[in-house]
Amino acid sequence: MDIQLKRGLLDICVLAAIKSEDSYGYQIIKDIKPFVEISESTLYPILRRLESANQLTARSVEHNGRLRKYYHITQAGLKRIEDFKLEWQEIISIYNFVTREAQDEQVTIFNRA
Repeated sequence: MDIQLKRGLLDICVLAAIKSEDSYGYQIIKDIKPFVEISESTLYPILRRLESANQLTARSVEHNGRLRKYYHITQAGLKRIEDFKLEWQEIISIYNFVTREAQDEQVTIFNRA
């Protein structure tokens, strides 16, 4: 997969993981893992980038004697998710166009049988 496309998709996944409630790094990884593989070394630069873009905020909370950073989605982050949903419809249309030829070939083979 194209690295830029994957990067954008991972950003959206992180925002979606904290959409309904604040979360911290390890929990975000666990929430995303059933859908896409992500490591800590990939997650934390994404979190910093999203924070710099004002799409999330961070706050530190003491947990078991250590500070844990919780992330909260902002209005800009929610808008980014909504924009992604609209853009995805166009991507689906492009995918359908590109795979149409393969589908047409399958129909032709089926009709020949």
